[in-house]
Amino acid sequence: MKILVFGGTGFVGLNIAAALLARGHAVTVFDRADLPPDARKDFASHGERLKAIHGDVTDRRAVEAVIAAGYDAIVLGATITAGPGREATDPEAILWVNLLAQIPILIAAQRFSAGRIINLSSAAAYGASAFRNVLLDEGTPCDPASLYAITKFASEKVAARLAGLWQREIISVRLSAVFGPWERSNEVRDTPSPQAQILAAMQEGREAVLARPGFRDWIYAVDVAEAVMLLIEASKPKHQLYNISTGLEWSALQWGQELAALHSGFICRLTDAGQVATVDLHSPADRAPLSVARMAEEFGWRARFGCADSATDLSRWWTEHRGGNLT
Repeated sequence: MKILVFGGTGFVGLNIAAALLARGHAVTVFDRADLPPDARKDFASHGERLKAIHGDVTDRRAVEAVIAAGYDAIVLGATITAGPGREATDPEAILWVNLLAQIPILIAAQRFSAGRIINLSSAAAYGASAFRNVLLDEGTPCDPASLYAITKFASEKVAARLAGLWQREIISVRLSAVFGPWERSNEVRDTPSPQAQILAAMQEGREAVLARPGFRDWIYAVDVAEAVMLLIEASKPKHQLYNISTGLEWSALQWGQELAALHSGFICRLTDAGQVATVDLHSPADRAPLSVARMAEEFGWRARFGCADSATDLSRWWTEHRGGNLT
């Protein structure tokens, strides 16, 4: 298949591109950020099946030009993962990239008869509903609060409405708390995962200190990529919305301690009295896990990576790609 990934050089986009390329598909990544040198090196063996286009998702002409080439599937992954500071100072950019840029893409996809579209949304769409200690399935009412969450929820609704009007396949996926390979700080990612922060502390020779354990249904980016690939390749998905998660809870602290067990001298722990945490959990409370029953029942899909094995795999990847002495 010929597949276009908007936001394709972001960390989730790169994992999706890697999975698709390994499967034998031809992938075009479209992003205003360049393909990282390590990714270019990793993907070199795929030759001409990988194409990287430098462009801005808010540039209607550039978007139309790339979609006009014709694709069997399109992944909408361009997003600003905004924190409160950016929300206060630049709300317009968040709305443009996360929501309004979607419309020209969908119009062009309709005009040029592109195939299935996968819209990457977020568990943040559940908003306040996520803190009511109930399993979050796709029918749980949403009450998003942050601009990031609001734009993600709105993108789902816009996609569903146009899919109905145009009789097209547009599927939204709500991703749980993602971490994994290729995650890095950049101008569109204000909220690095606790796991990325823990790895950075280890790289810098610091302790990773958390204010609380941080329970969540964390999901490894490799699993996200495999789930998205499954939805791209499926003959006819039954639904327009799917949760993608492990469906299981474990803590960021436990993950950090699994990592510490692999690297002598590194410490991941909770704060002492009066101490300030060095790892930001980006939330004052733990949210409920997402139900993955829909993906499991329809496709037999389950995430492959849990706490310990994701720590082992990401440690290996980090060592290979950062070139630092992490032991």
